[in-house]
Amino acid sequence: MTSSEQRLAAIRGGVPPRRHNARTIAALTGNPGCTRRAVLDGAGVDKPKLAERIGFPARFGQSRFAITRGNAFEAQVKADGGVELLRLVAERLSVAVPATSSWTDLGVDADDGVAARQQRSAALLAAAASTVSGDDSVAPDGEDAAALFDHPLLGLDVAGRRVNLEPDLVAARLAGRFHIVEIKSFPVVDGQADPAKVAAAAIQSAVYVLALRELLAAAGHDPELVSHDVVLICPQDFTFRPVASLLDVRKQLLVLRRQLDRMARIDDLLDAVPEGFSADPTADPATLTAALSTVPARYAPECLATCELAYFCRHEARGHTGALGRPVRESLGGLATVAEVLALAAGERAPEPEQAEAAALLRAAAWLRADALGVAS
Repeated sequence: MTSSEQRLAAIRGGVPPRRHNARTIAALTGNPGCTRRAVLDGAGVDKPKLAERIGFPARFGQSRFAITRGNAFEAQVKADGGVELLRLVAERLSVAVPATSSWTDLGVDADDGVAARQQRSAALLAAAASTVSGDDSVAPDGEDAAALFDHPLLGLDVAGRRVNLEPDLVAARLAGRFHIVEIKSFPVVDGQADPAKVAAAAIQSAVYVLALRELLAAAGHDPELVSHDVVLICPQDFTFRPVASLLDVRKQLLVLRRQLDRMARIDDLLDAVPEGFSADPTADPATLTAALSTVPARYAPECLATCELAYFCRHEARGHTGALGRPVRESLGGLATVAEVLALAAGERAPEPEQAEAAALLRAAAWLRADALGVAS
């Protein structure tokens, strides 16, 4: 192992590393300035166990019932070699349902390791790309008109580390493009789905689109063969009847690329982490709490929905402007605590030169509030 890998192994302790996935990348890129999360995720720390150990358990995630329902729905949609799935995707893309198609299961094989799965996925997807041309959805030389790849294994570099990613399905040779297909168990009721869940699905799908584009580019193909339109399949109303819709993830791709470019390499982040730092979830809670406090976090209220350590970080950030949200923190740049803000707003302390503008705005806001309440003097 390299020295960095040794340090990462020491940080997570004797616990097997947790893999990144599209969900964790989406959450990580949503708060790229958080060194604590970047280091813990880079080390593969089991954050749910860590949060429980220090007394701040995470309060989000799918229930066992939801996971079971999701697995059952995905199995139903993919039944019979994806016949119904192919019809849904083709109709949503406004192309004729191909007369013939192929189904390739690239999921876990007892005889294949991760490297073998990646190589097989890359070879088959690159081969499918060589038959795609223009807008013609019919492959040449008698090839199948459509190719469906179940759970291919893709890769993406995140903070200097290679991450394995596994989309639900990739549909090739439909409308002359590749399309990521995401199967979710949240319902579409009267044509509408939960906006927050749709937004989460969009950013996760953008992760897969980017990874597939990089794979094709590495094989010498045009990355734009991978469409920015993702096919989302959900249950209609509260039944198991599937319905397909399109998600345009161009905006999410722009954000994802920008945030991944901005994220520091894990080697550079480790330089700022104290020697001997450990987040082993089997260690003493008081020791863990003290150790975590030595690695800077960048808490925001949105973390509560995406990070297992958010409740600990919120407790730690109590009394700081960051706990009130990014807009407040950015508007009050240079003012770290709520106590400073209130003192400047009340005119109880003189601002530093770099705080003069913020202090003037705070005093004006305090006067307007007092005037609205009828207590202005």
